[in-house]
Amino acid sequence: MAAGTDFSPLFTDVEGGCYRKDNGQVSVVKDEITENVDDLKQTLNCKPPRHLSVVRHSITNTPLISPTDVVDSDLGGTGIKSLSDTKSSFQPVFRSGSCAEKGPKQYMEDEHICIDNLHQHLGEPAGFPSPGAFYGVFDGHGGIDAAWFIRNNILKFIVEDSFFPVCLEKAIKSAFLKADYAFADDTSLDISSGTTALTAFISGRTMIVANAGDCRAVLGKRGKAIEMSRDHKPDYTSERLRIEKLGGVIYDGYLNGQLSVSRALGDWHMKGRKGAAASPLSAEPELQEVLLTEDDEFLIMGCDGLWEVMSSQCAVTMARRELMLHNDPERCSRELVREALKRNTCDNLTVIVICFSPDPPARMEVGPGRVKRSISAEGLNLLKGALEG
Repeated sequence: MAAGTDFSPLFTDVEGGCYRKDNGQVSVVKDEITENVDDLKQTLNCKPPRHLSVVRHSITNTPLISPTDVVDSDLGGTGIKSLSDTKSSFQPVFRSGSCAEKGPKQYMEDEHICIDNLHQHLGEPAGFPSPGAFYGVFDGHGGIDAAWFIRNNILKFIVEDSFFPVCLEKAIKSAFLKADYAFADDTSLDISSGTTALTAFISGRTMIVANAGDCRAVLGKRGKAIEMSRDHKPDYTSERLRIEKLGGVIYDGYLNGQLSVSRALGDWHMKGRKGAAASPLSAEPELQEVLLTEDDEFLIMGCDGLWEVMSSQCAVTMARRELMLHNDPERCSRELVREALKRNTCDNLTVIVICFSPDPPARMEVGPGRVKRSISAEGLNLLKGALEG
C-alpha cells in the first residue's frame, strides 16, 4: 500500500507501466529518468496485511489523462468529453469475461457480476436506451456476507430508484446508500463484514463508473490507460480531511486503526447505529462518466489484488496484446489474474474485461513525421509501461 500518496488533482499525466518475461520470470525495464524506483520495488514486495480479515493493500497510481480532458459535473462526478465524441455514430457492442481466484488467502471474499444485455435482464424497461450493460466487483473483508448481499441487490436498488432512468448518476449514488442500509437491516447476515464496491453502468454510449473503496476501473483507449475510478485510502488528502472533519482518526494509514480503505459498504461495527451522525467510513461512491467512442476499446475492472502488483498502464498494455491475439475477454481476464499471481499478490483476485466492439483492437500505425521513428506504437506503450509495471 502506498501510504501518503495524494490524488489532488484527480487527473494528471504520467507514463504507464508494463512488464516483460525473461525465462519465465517477470522483470521490470528500468529507465534512468525514473525516480523512486527503489521505493516502488520495496512496495511491490507485497508485505502481508496485519489483519487479513479487514485490511486491504494496494499500490495506487496517478490517473492517466490530462486535466484539459476533464469536465466537472454538478453531481460530484467527472466526465471525459470532447466535441468529436458527441458527434460520433459509434454504437458499442458489449462482450465480457471474468476470472476470480482465491490467491494466497485462506478464504475467497470477492464477488462480481457481469450482465452484457441489460435490456434482456431487466425485461425491456420502457424509456431505457439500448444497448445497456452492468458490471460490478465487490471485494469483501471480515467475511463474505457484505459482498454477497451487495452483489445480489445493488442493481435492483438502482433500477427501482425514483431517478432511474432519467438521472442515472443520482440513482446510482442513492442505490449505494440504500443497499448499505438494507444490509444493516438483514438480521440473517453478519453486518460487521464489509465490502468495497465498483460498478459500471452503461446506457447506450454513456458509461458511469461508481466506486467506493480500492477496486479500480481502467479504460483502454487506443492503448492508453484512463483511470475511471480513484482508490479511496484514508491518508489521501481529500479523504483524510473528510475523515478528520467527522471525528475519525488515521493510524499508520488505517481508518481508526482498523481498515485500510476510507469508503466501504457494511462494516456497521465501525459506522455505529443506523441513522446516527455521518460516519468517517462512507458508503457514498464517487462517479466518473464517459461517452464511449471508437477509440475506447475495453474496460478492466479489478479488485486491489490486481492493482497492488500491476500498474494501470501495464494491465491495459497486456490486455490489448492478448485481445489482439485471440479477441477473448474471458481468456484475457485469466491472463491478468495469472500474471498477478506470478507477481506474488497477497490478496484474492477478481478481474473483469469488457470489450466494446466485436472486433479485436486494431494495430496502431504511427504516421510519418520529421523525426524518423524506429519503434511501433505498441512498442512505445510497452516501453512506457516499464516505469510502473
